Amino acid sequence: MVRTQVQLTEEQVTALKKMASKKHVSIAELVRQGVDSVIKSDIETSDEERRQRALSVAGKFKSGVKDLSTNHDKYLAESYGS
Repeated sequence: MVRTQVQLTEEQVTALKKMASKKHVSIAELVRQGVDSVIKSDIETSDEERRQRALSVAGKFKSGVKDLSTNHDKYLAESYGS
């Protein structure tokens, strides 16, 4: 492992201490887990994977509204209170 130094706010340190104690791990382990999470979330998915994910949910939900495809802008505006 590589030793590094980071600066955290008092609130972050307090929250990390509580979490570490509750989970019976070190603060360093929580920081490593956080870094892993950021790295995983930043990995770009391929266009094909995004396409497959979108297709996998297409048609799985029903709104009960028969004219949704025609009036989607109207329903969207209503949902935002416009």
